[in-house]
Amino acid sequence: MLTTVVEKLQAQFPKSILAVNEFRGEITVQLKKEDIVAVCTFLRDDSDCFFNYCVDVCGADAYTPEKRFEVIYNLYSLAHNHRIRLKTFVEEDDLHTPSVSSVWESAEWPEREAYDMFGIIFDGNKDMRRMYMPEDFEYYPLRKDFPMMGIPDSIPLPRK
Repeated sequence: MLTTVVEKLQAQFPKSILAVNEFRGEITVQLKKEDIVAVCTFLRDDSDCFFNYCVDVCGADAYTPEKRFEVIYNLYSLAHNHRIRLKTFVEEDDLHTPSVSSVWESAEWPEREAYDMFGIIFDGNKDMRRMYMPEDFEYYPLRKDFPMMGIPDSIPLPRK
């Protein structure tokens, strides 16, 4: 069934797909970030696909000169009982990517979490503010260049 989904994506968005990988029965489709909303809308609305649930949106830091940050979308089709993973990349000097919260409202909070932890900005997310860290905190704790012991005196800690 997922091969049909991938074939439909390749036919509908031939210039958007950068790679398709299969590992242990799971499909990952790498896309251009500017096409993520159109691809997600297609996956949600097409009756053969019908990915009506965005399970998660998360970030990953590869700590490489190019394609440093990945944005990973885990989608699930309740009707067909299958999953697909989409990936896009953002560069350190351009941390903006389109939000898919207009496609699935459930993407709003995980996008905020990726912003809070990695600094990835989801354009179009109506509530792009920090979730865990103070609003004026200037660092992103899940980046690989963030010190393991934290930054001394960056956040006031409770007294012992």
